[in-house]
Amino acid sequence: MADEVKLYGFRGSPYGCRVEIALNLKGIEYEFIQEDLSDKSADLIKYNPVHKKIPVLMHNGKPISESLVVVEYIDDVWKGVPILPRDAHEKARARFWAKFIDDKCIPAVFKALGSHGQEQAVAEAQEQLQFLENELKGNKFFGGDNINLVDISATYLAYWLGGAEEAIGIKVLTKDKFPKLTEWCENFVNCQTVKDTLIPREILVAFYKKRFGKA
Repeated sequence: MADEVKLYGFRGSPYGCRVEIALNLKGIEYEFIQEDLSDKSADLIKYNPVHKKIPVLMHNGKPISESLVVVEYIDDVWKGVPILPRDAHEKARARFWAKFIDDKCIPAVFKALGSHGQEQAVAEAQEQLQFLENELKGNKFFGGDNINLVDISATYLAYWLGGAEEAIGIKVLTKDKFPKLTEWCENFVNCQTVKDTLIPREILVAFYKKRFGKA
């Protein structure tokens, strides 16, 4: 009997996109259920009663929520392209950097964007981005030659940040300060498994213009 896989998400969410990338890497067929974030479905609230947020993966009737938890679940359940390293130490490092991205890097970038490029806020965001620049160590991806958990965690930085920068008219992730990260962004978004999950750039820019009062 084939697995029943459903993903409750929202096209345009970088967090839902993480899960879609993981499913694509594993070659898993799934049904995408688009949520209205202003009027969340009873199913979404039922399956994620604590946070009431997307994404939620339903696998054979069992819900799993929180994007990085879902990504690790996908890696545990389905064979094929590994998302987490098999070596225990490397696995721990990948989890560390994924958590760093969510806890330190993305909040600092949000603050810089929300300040419309205030110098101190941008400097603080760039301080966090520098750690990722150093961690790449000249590799194509954080996973080396292949995408891993850290790359998937940084999806927002690879695509959404550029749309926000264009909309606001500021630059946080600059090529001169972050040549490795800039190249990583290009490599990542040009992977077919990633590209298939992304919304058009113009829609993203229009969203951020409206959000930051630039429309």
